Amino acid sequence: MSVIGFVSTYQPTLCGLATFSASLFQELVTSSASHGRVVRVVDTPQPRLSRDVVEELVAGDPASRIRSAAALASCDVVIVQHEYGVYGGPDGDEVLPFLAALDAPTIVVLHTVLSAPTEHQRVVLDEVAALADVVVVMTGTARDRLAELYSVDMHKVRLIPHGAPAVPKSVSATFRSVEPTILTWGLLGPGKGIEWGISAMALLQDVSPLPQYVVAGQTHPKVLAHQGEAYRLGLTEQVHELHLSHCVTLDNHYRHQSALAGLVSTADVVLLPYDSTDQVTSGVLIEAVAAGKPVVATRFPHAVELLSDGGGILVPHKDPVAMADALRMALARRAPVRVSSARTVAPPMLWPAVADRYRDVVSQLKSARSAA
Repeated sequence: MSVIGFVSTYQPTLCGLATFSASLFQELVTSSASHGRVVRVVDTPQPRLSRDVVEELVAGDPASRIRSAAALASCDVVIVQHEYGVYGGPDGDEVLPFLAALDAPTIVVLHTVLSAPTEHQRVVLDEVAALADVVVVMTGTARDRLAELYSVDMHKVRLIPHGAPAVPKSVSATFRSVEPTILTWGLLGPGKGIEWGISAMALLQDVSPLPQYVVAGQTHPKVLAHQGEAYRLGLTEQVHELHLSHCVTLDNHYRHQSALAGLVSTADVVLLPYDSTDQVTSGVLIEAVAAGKPVVATRFPHAVELLSDGGGILVPHKDPVAMADALRMALARRAPVRVSSARTVAPPMLWPAVADRYRDVVSQLKSARSAA
């Protein structure tokens, strides 16, 4: 039996890291004989709504670092999720004294590995990796960037894919219209590229039956805190200006996993129009592939790595014409999208298989510590 610590944003926070950590916790702790202790990363103190949360790591609060490290002292291993924007300080550098204070062996999971980091971003990531016992990346692109651009001991690095939930054998569809459905989901904010998807829809008005484009998800909490609903309102205005209200729906709802699975089951094509040329990890992409859905995606690194063998169509960034052409092909099933290929890729990416990989690393670190 292991006692595993988790450091991350965590439910009820709505963000990719929180969802990732809750899923990993479910598989490593709830579904096994292990015990888990969560330190929730927050900007300001929050009510502890989860019994799994034992402490909060609060941005700008050195005392919370001491309390959080102490709360994890009895753990066999601590798994830390890393994003620059999650921890306090410039480029999240407050994570460094916290990592240095941990007694237990540490697994750091890198969700972002930049291709053109600032000097300070590079230094922060180098020091995070130096303080970790194991560094996990989720794609080959991220691993290659670490080797080429950063000063990281590559013997520490493990490649473990982002997990995806298994698609239930019987999913209750949220709705099913006679028109084909194009779906984008996830937390919204600048950089998601939804405006390009909407522009692409304006070029598909001759398709019969006319496809429906559903954009499902709330505005990202950090975007909401700093910019309000400006991005969503801009999208709404774009829909009206292009006279697309009859075929574009901006669905401002958060869905838990069963409801999300129902929504995804209705999709004929998943569209990922992201602006980023740097994104090495996408949970939405993994979930779409695991669900066996054809994907049209911009050429962000994770999409290139996962879809190049036929699981989807890659298009240039910020190019609604190319996006519309790809959607037209996918909807007409004229595209070289092999859903069977996607389903072959998916099993190693389902959460039970991914958790087994983490479990092996935990066992190795425990054994090494016992032998020391």
